[in-house]
Amino acid sequence: MSGSPRVRPVADREMEAYATDHSTAPSARLAAVDASTRTFSQASEMMVGALEGRLLALLVSLTRAQRILEVGTFTGYSAISMAQAMAPGGRITTLELSPEHAARSRLNIADAGFGAVIEVIEGPAADSLGELTGSFDMAFIDADKAAYPAYYDLVVPLMAPGGLIVADNVLRAGLVLDATDPHPDIVGLREFNANVVADARVECVMLTVRDGVTLIRRRD
Repeated sequence: MSGSPRVRPVADREMEAYATDHSTAPSARLAAVDASTRTFSQASEMMVGALEGRLLALLVSLTRAQRILEVGTFTGYSAISMAQAMAPGGRITTLELSPEHAARSRLNIADAGFGAVIEVIEGPAADSLGELTGSFDMAFIDADKAAYPAYYDLVVPLMAPGGLIVADNVLRAGLVLDATDPHPDIVGLREFNANVVADARVECVMLTVRDGVTLIRRRD
């Protein structure tokens, strides 16, 4: 089986760049994380871009989330984006499988001044999720796409009433439109997307931001 499909903005690249240029710019610390990630990893496209990072920060501000869960840390860009928008006293728990990525994210998080705010838990996300207790105000899912259905089933019970789940890469460069694509990532995303829209516990909206983002609110 070939590797995971690459992240590719669903919108035209010039339109994506225009949207980014007309959104509040990332902080200097986030810009540094962006630059170092491009040197650190050939898979730097796994990092949320400036536009999506700004979206996450704004969602934290709007929801006033104080306890945030992240599934998939990579180098810490998204966690730092959310931490910068939290009011004092907030906490983020972020889960990362790769020891290399976890180490790099901890370094970036400490350099950004959030070492006491963001906890990086290393290991399989499904195992870690099974050990956590609710309730979280917001969650961001951006990890193994084939496992999205399992992550969703574990995350929803951890959410506070009215809590917001943000799921990344739900369009996967448009590949989810092909119902015959057998790649595990695409199969998992199609199942996830179908499960979410049919789940009476939540309400959702899918956005064509970057590689597709779904906002899912747990009903009160």
